[in-house]
Amino acid sequence: MKRAAIFFTILCCASHAFSSETIIRVSFLEADRQDEANYFASMTNYYIGLLKLSLDQTLPTDGPYRIQNSGITMSQRRAFEALRQDNIDIFWSMTSVAREKIALPVRIPLLKGMLGHRVFIIRDDDQFRFDQIKNLEDLTFMVAGQGVNWPDYDILKMNGLKVIGGSSYSGLFSMLQRGRFDYFPRGINEPWTEIITHKEKNLSVEKNLLLRYAAPIYFFISNHNTELRNRLTRGLQLAIENGAFHNFIYNHPAIKNILNKIDLKKRVIFNLKSNLTPESAAILGDKKLWYQPGEEDKWIKN
Repeated sequence: MKRAAIFFTILCCASHAFSSETIIRVSFLEADRQDEANYFASMTNYYIGLLKLSLDQTLPTDGPYRIQNSGITMSQRRAFEALRQDNIDIFWSMTSVAREKIALPVRIPLLKGMLGHRVFIIRDDDQFRFDQIKNLEDLTFMVAGQGVNWPDYDILKMNGLKVIGGSSYSGLFSMLQRGRFDYFPRGINEPWTEIITHKEKNLSVEKNLLLRYAAPIYFFISNHNTELRNRLTRGLQLAIENGAFHNFIYNHPAIKNILNKIDLKKRVIFNLKSNLTPESAAILGDKKLWYQPGEEDKWIKN
């Protein structure tokens, strides 16, 4: 009888562990998996990889998980509405005061703040205009384009720059082509792929200038799921402490590609103020969370 009782207890524990698998609902469109090189060098692959890394760190304490993808893309505005309505569990995006009221942020910058290093997409024949810009005041005579609901829109305006807002991401490239504005600031992980995607519009990456401001990308979690927020916070902290976080970042093809193309030493850098919440501003002094130029040399594997 005692052996039977022990076996029953083990069986119940195993059954409970299986039934406690954490389902994490996300929403993104996976690239065509037949094009393996492009998929594995994509930022979607990067963020999903970081999600898995942080969850794997906590497997011993929090148990198994399964990522459930709807297979569709959402605008940032729609994604935060889906989080608010508890239709998805997680989304990754640049933070803002408004967004930190809608959903629970995991306050660890997933790109180490690299998104806040902004270079410009411009029209092919406009480089000579930007060659004349030597300071931030010179730039105020140009007009930037941004998504009207993006945090960057407000950051540029609060720093005295002229901005025109667009209602859709894809429409901004057409607006730039038609001369509605002069430059489209993009995170350093974004513009080279985008000008290829929109090659018929004759756009290029500006060569000399860079805007820099605090623009952390966080995992945002539904307000109904504090357990997942706590798990991801612990998982990312563990990965930072044991080196897995930096090893992943600096050896991912997407990040290697970025750092190969951008040379900060050759650019004029304009530092802008940002409108972070006090909680997010409090982490600015923690150097291990933010990109320090040259630190990648310690981690990159040949």
